[in-house]
Amino acid sequence: MKEVRTDGNWHLARWASWLTFAALCCAPLIASADRSDRKRAEIDLNERLTLERLFEEKPAAKSLFDNAAGYAVFNVVKVSLVVTGGGGQGVAVDRSSGERTYMNMGTGGLNLGLGGKSYNIVFLFQTADKYASFIDNAWKGGVSADATAGRAGGDVGADFHNGVAYYQLTDAGLILQADITGTKYWRANKLN
Repeated sequence: MKEVRTDGNWHLARWASWLTFAALCCAPLIASADRSDRKRAEIDLNERLTLERLFEEKPAAKSLFDNAAGYAVFNVVKVSLVVTGGGGQGVAVDRSSGERTYMNMGTGGLNLGLGGKSYNIVFLFQTADKYASFIDNAWKGGVSADATAGRAGGDVGADFHNGVAYYQLTDAGLILQADITGTKYWRANKLN
C-alpha cells in the first residue's frame, strides 16, 4: 500500500500545477484580446488621419460631415490582374451616440485592368436610417469605373446622392480599370 502525503507542500504543488494549466489555457485568449485592442487602435488612428486629410484636400466634405448622421472610414488594398480583389477594415461611427462599429470589407470581380492601389474610403450617411442600413445589413455597393494614378482620387462625394456621400483618397499606386466589382461591408465580430 502506498503512503499518501498530506503535508502542505504537496497541496501547494498541486495548486501550482492547476494554476499553470489554467494560465496556459487562457494565454491564447489574453493574446487575442491584446491583438484586438491593437487592431482597433490602428483603425481608429487611420480614421482620424483620413478625416483630417479629407477635410484638408476636399474642404466641401466638412460641411457634409457636419450634417451627416453617421460615417464610415476604411483602409483598402486592391489588386487587379484580369480578376480584381481587395479587402480592408474600418470603423463606422454613429454621430449622435458616438457608438463605434468595427467592420470588414471585401471586393472582387472581373476587369479590364492591371495594377494595384492602396486607398481610404469615407462614407457619409445623411440619415440615421441610411447609416443603420449600412451597419445592420452587410451593405453591398460599388462605386467604380475609375482611372486613378498616384494620389489623384475620385471625388464622387461632392454632395449626398441617395443619402450617401463617398470619397476615395488614394495613398499610392496605379490602377487603370473599367470593372464590374462587387463590394461588401460587414461587422468585424472579433473587434466589436
